[in-house]
Amino acid sequence: MTGIPEFEFRTSSACQYNNSDPRCVEVATNVPGKVAVRSTVTGEAVEFTSGEWTDFLSGAKLGEFDLSA
Repeated sequence: MTGIPEFEFRTSSACQYNNSDPRCVEVATNVPGKVAVRSTVTGEAVEFTSGEWTDFLSGAKLGEFDLSA
């Protein structure tokens, strides 16, 4: 019997994490077919399918989610 793989989160190198303001977003892509995103503050995570994540990243790279949009 094999266990369910656990998400292995990593933080973007662009994150300016510091102990006085630990707000960053972490992403895990090690589980086949799934992507999880979590807050370093609350530890709460949201899961996406690989397709959903790919679509989101495509839009982000085009600037669709920029704050000025």
